[in-house]
Amino acid sequence: MDNNLMNLLQGALSPDMVSQLSKQVGGADQEKTAAAASGIITTLMGALAQNAKTTEGAQSLNQALERDHDGSILNDLMGMLSGQQAASGQERMLNGTGILNHVLGNKQSGAVDMISKLSGLEQDKTGSLMAMLAPVVMGALGKAKKEEGLDMAGIASLLSGTVSAQKQQNPTMNLVTQFLDADGDGSIIDDVADMGMKMLSGFLKRKR
Repeated sequence: MDNNLMNLLQGALSPDMVSQLSKQVGGADQEKTAAAASGIITTLMGALAQNAKTTEGAQSLNQALERDHDGSILNDLMGMLSGQQAASGQERMLNGTGILNHVLGNKQSGAVDMISKLSGLEQDKTGSLMAMLAPVVMGALGKAKKEEGLDMAGIASLLSGTVSAQKQQNPTMNLVTQFLDADGDGSIIDDVADMGMKMLSGFLKRKR
């Protein structure tokens, strides 16, 4: 499931989905939106894996998945983005800001800065996009937990395996883990700009 989890998330970024995301953040450039979305998914996956390294973190994540994230959000992503899926009882599932506070903590602003530089998308739009995608990432993890019957240890193993696999094929994951491991708010931010251009140009080549 390691690569399937990332494939599920990256596959959700269809042209229609990217178009809707770009509209939701204020009419952003779609190519930059897509690049930022990919970077956000990678960052959140890396952060979740880091959190799950501790027993307390893995337990907290497992409980959150059992309580709020069963994967049903993936059934109607367009509805979620347009606000049509915000039914009673789903507030915690769709609370992207709350998820980010738990997953990234004081590294949230640094992560937004990093992804903004990587993708070329403005910081405010990157932050909004991150809040939109956080419930989607949790939904994909919840879907994997449900379908594979994963317990706390299984979730931690899935996440660590996903990050390890991504490090072999996705340069952004190496930067993300370096950022997450750094003390403070991530001093590597100053070195991101050049890689950001490479990431965006590589993304555009794949889309052509």
